[in-house]
Amino acid sequence: MEAFRQSGNQRSFTDIVADLFTQYTALMRNEAELARTEITEGVAGIGRGLGMMVGGAVLLIPALVILLEAAVAGLSQGAGLASYWSALIIGGAVLILGGILLWVGINRMNIKQAMPSRTVHQLRRDLSTAKEQVSQNHESRSAA
Repeated sequence: MEAFRQSGNQRSFTDIVADLFTQYTALMRNEAELARTEITEGVAGIGRGLGMMVGGAVLLIPALVILLEAAVAGLSQGAGLASYWSALIIGGAVLILGGILLWVGINRMNIKQAMPSRTVHQLRRDLSTAKEQVSQNHESRSAA
């Protein structure tokens, strides 16, 4: 076992391997936690988008009813400013509001938000760093 010790370094090969596995385990645990956090944030955004879509749909249904009532009142009244104009104005306003909520909700339903992009980026950086460390250790051992 002494043959694996480098000059000036008091750590044995088994200690280094044990530390490597300990650090690797801690790194994977941290990366898993980051992935869970990102996925939770993405799912929350999708949930808010669904809520706005439902809100938009709830407002669009009565808007349609009001507009239909206005059309019926318009046909029955024939001409002149009557109650159906009020129903058309209110129905149109509710229709616009419901459409805006539905549009915002659909735009928030972005599947890319649910992807753990920061975790993927961090894992790539970790892999790159590990490759650099291994190549540096290999170069220093081959030089000795």
